[in-house]
Amino acid sequence: MSDLQRAFAKSRLTSLPTMPPVMFDEAEEQADRFDTELQQDDDSSSASSASSASSTGTIIPSQNQKLFARPHGSPNKRTMEQIPWTTYFERELFLESTSTSMTIVHHAYLTSPVGTAPLFVMHHGAGSSGLSFAALTAEIRKRLPSAGILSLDARGHGSTQINPEQDILDLSLETLGADLLSVIDKTKTRMGWKDLPPLILVGHSLGGAVVTDVAKGGKLGNAVLGYAVLDVVEGSAIDALQSMQTYLSTRPVGFPSLESGIEWHIRSRTIRNSTSARTSVPALLKHDEEIRSSRQWTWRTDLAATQPFWEGWFVGLSKKFLEARGGKLLLLAGTDRLDKELTIGQMQGKYALQVFPEAGHFIHEDLPEKTAMVIVDFYKRNDRSALVLPPKVSDMLRAGKKV
Repeated sequence: MSDLQRAFAKSRLTSLPTMPPVMFDEAEEQADRFDTELQQDDDSSSASSASSASSTGTIIPSQNQKLFARPHGSPNKRTMEQIPWTTYFERELFLESTSTSMTIVHHAYLTSPVGTAPLFVMHHGAGSSGLSFAALTAEIRKRLPSAGILSLDARGHGSTQINPEQDILDLSLETLGADLLSVIDKTKTRMGWKDLPPLILVGHSLGGAVVTDVAKGGKLGNAVLGYAVLDVVEGSAIDALQSMQTYLSTRPVGFPSLESGIEWHIRSRTIRNSTSARTSVPALLKHDEEIRSSRQWTWRTDLAATQPFWEGWFVGLSKKFLEARGGKLLLLAGTDRLDKELTIGQMQGKYALQVFPEAGHFIHEDLPEKTAMVIVDFYKRNDRSALVLPPKVSDMLRAGKKV
């Protein structure tokens, strides 16, 4: 290059604006490297983990986004706060029954049906309460706003009281079935219903055995359109009883606060839906100030004391489930729970089966939206008022029509 060319190029460069030096961005390089590593993830990880990871890998944070900043306040206290029953139900009922030896006041939650809408009657499992169906109640009424919900606390559970207190609580299947019939009848009287609305009986675990036994007994007559059983079948239930004491021995004997009890249910994945846990768990615990320890919130129901009744709850369940009158729905968390009798019945089309493999034992709490969709659809398929029957031959003859 000649001297003249060098002088010309120098004059051109000095007239351009000064550019800032290029700085090395370590955080951006790490983000790029992290994204590349995610794309090389192997197939051994779960589908949910892979989905979560791949979504994370596409995020490139800017300098003004404090993605890893500590949130203000105490997140545990905020997210573990109890949700009151009034969020889900219209009223609570206290229904008294008196016998020669005791008085029992059954506690139940009720939202009344409107017009000819159905009443979903809910019975919880052992150690649970009527509020275990709270989240499901909200989802059912989103899809069927005129529907009614009746969810009771079984004896020895929730806010149901027995006076005088019994040394040995009778939780036999026969007694629990009689209690359910009494609650339905007393609710009808209390609410001034001339007739029972169309009923869909829904039971979880032990509650599934109770509603099946009631449906098989036929004392509710034609009012029962059908019954739904959630995650319980005879074979697997009886097998699970052998490890029940082991499970109970691993459970905490108490909690320092109500919030810590809720947190344990979520962290242990006993209940996988935090909203449902914040609603249902408080009814499972009671505060005992006489306990001289930091764990004054203890279990309301002594599950170990119910052991004499365990086998009686489930023996013969599959046979009764298939033989009782009305529509039949079985919701399970896995097909491995089906025993031989139910497998044959399902192949013969004797009942509807829905499986939610992503749920735990508390299907209706883990997946209230999906459970509600199935149950509402089950009601619609068994709703007799929607049936259009052909005219009777005698009526056509009287009207002068040719047959």
